[in-house]
Amino acid sequence: MNNIARKLPAVLPDGLADALRAAVGPKGWSDDPQVLAPQLKDWTGYYTGTTPLMVMPASTAEVSAVVRACAEAGVGIVPQSGNTGLVGAQLPHGQVLLSLKRMNKVRGVDALDYTMTAEAGCVLADLQKAAQDADRFFPLSLGAEGSCMIGGNLSTNAGGINVLRYGNTRELVLGLEVVMPDGRVWDGLRRLRKDNTGYALKHLFVGAEGTLGIITAATLRLFPRPVEQATAFAAIRDLDAAVELLSILRAGSGDAISSYELIPRMGIELGLEYGTGMSDPLAAEYDWHVLIEFTGTVADGTARAKLEAALGEALEKGVVVDATIAASTDQSLKLWRIREAMVEYQYRAGASIKHDISVPVSRVPEFIRRADRALEAMVPGIRPLAFGHVGDGNVHYNLTQPKDMTREAYLALSEDIHRAVYDTVAALDGSFSAEHGVGAVKRDELKRYRPPIEVELMRRLKQALDPQGLMNPGKVL
Repeated sequence: MNNIARKLPAVLPDGLADALRAAVGPKGWSDDPQVLAPQLKDWTGYYTGTTPLMVMPASTAEVSAVVRACAEAGVGIVPQSGNTGLVGAQLPHGQVLLSLKRMNKVRGVDALDYTMTAEAGCVLADLQKAAQDADRFFPLSLGAEGSCMIGGNLSTNAGGINVLRYGNTRELVLGLEVVMPDGRVWDGLRRLRKDNTGYALKHLFVGAEGTLGIITAATLRLFPRPVEQATAFAAIRDLDAAVELLSILRAGSGDAISSYELIPRMGIELGLEYGTGMSDPLAAEYDWHVLIEFTGTVADGTARAKLEAALGEALEKGVVVDATIAASTDQSLKLWRIREAMVEYQYRAGASIKHDISVPVSRVPEFIRRADRALEAMVPGIRPLAFGHVGDGNVHYNLTQPKDMTREAYLALSEDIHRAVYDTVAALDGSFSAEHGVGAVKRDELKRYRPPIEVELMRRLKQALDPQGLMNPGKVL
């Protein structure tokens, strides 16, 4: 990782450390190795970083002062929220680390406008709770929601389990507050649904992974709070049936499916082998399953009735071969636990080489079959685990080491395995990063798989907004 960054001072220039400490106060900085250590290792455990100083500003004004001081000294800054990213974007490599965790205020919830304004360091689960307390719903939901923060969600354009109905994080943003690379503050915290006054600047920063500026707050869209849910676990005829069933469910629900998650047999077996108190929801074993959830804002049984009717149609057509519908909230949670256990227990089965890809929804089955064939020919005994938000074309395509291969020998094949997967994705008009971002880990893939004009436009934007290259240097580009 030493070759991925720029602006790597061995020590901070004279006076800068004092200026940064003065900007954030005695509680807003640390150079203690024990305090820094958890912030310098990513969630996967694969990547580590270094920093001479971590600053923890408590206000937008303090962020502005820090950025201005670093800009004047020509020193890079890496913003960090919950440190749950998976592509190394949040780790410094010699730069100043700017943690947003002290900027954790919900500035306001407007139930009539269906909006919430929150600072970048707010934990996602806390925002969900704040919306619920106002009898509203904030739909962004992902596995790390108990620790990830909205600033990071915005900077990576996070997806999650509700994208099919509510969209990615980008679709949930009305306005942003951003500290620019020179320290100036753009206050774009508008609550407007329609605002066609020039370029949509907010979209430059959503998904930019902190390379164009630092998001300090956002105005977010809220929705009516669901009060009814219906959850089903269905075994499907084959992979193609996953797409056929999705079409039936969308029509049968009025396009109101909240979640549609693909689960292979291996995913169930991971939970059964390594989990506690888990059981197979169906009487027989099948190769492919989907976890489905309908929600409704009126507790009148409509969600369940629509789900039952749609599954009945799918059973008659042979698209679904078996299914169960949760009879209680507890049963629903048990079905979701199967989905969660796949992520949690993969590491118990051996080393896993992971991919977060997307293809057009109709081509998901083709991608899985083609990728499986290519990888099984390359690494006999490899154990593919394809799962995830197939309703929006996003497949988490993870590959567990063969049982007769050592971890070290398997991980040595990572680059060849990535190439085989991403070449298959490219052949199907897909993306090598669906919701995790580019960061440092996939930077070279951007140059390889995106058209040259796209990369050129990105570089021009970067040069225009951050001419010194100090915002999260070495990431994305």
